Amino acid sequence: MYILARGDYALRAMLAITAARGELVKAATLAADQHIPPSFLQDILLELRRADLLLSHRGVEGGYALARPATEISVGDVLRAVSGVLTVVRGLPADTTRYQGPAARLRDVWLAVQHAIGDIVDRTSLADLLNDDIGTSTGSPEAVRSTPAS
Repeated sequence: MYILARGDYALRAMLAITAARGELVKAATLAADQHIPPSFLQDILLELRRADLLLSHRGVEGGYALARPATEISVGDVLRAVSGVLTVVRGLPADTTRYQGPAARLRDVWLAVQHAIGDIVDRTSLADLLNDDIGTSTGSPEAVRSTPAS
């Protein structure tokens, strides 16, 4: 799994909006607070809105809010909204890979990886991340917290 900047930025923006506890958050505030290029953020916010994860309100007092409770929005929902699939092999979704001969079962490995990643990100909600409940949603907190970033 490779997390693109787009997915990282989307999650950071969604967590900042979640932390606002129902208050509208302006795109400019998100960009500044999360160090996200504003033009890039606008595209991401649009994709999140199209995926029914965000609501937008226009006007001077406008901004963004979650479209549903943070407990009902998973990390997987956000990543899929902006990146499509979670696991890619040579630039294509893992489930589209095909191998022949001795490598034929390699596809099974990629699908198992995809399933394992999906299981973790789909069980982890935005609320879990803000409430430090990662261990209860994904299994072992030590496994999640001690896994080195690559």
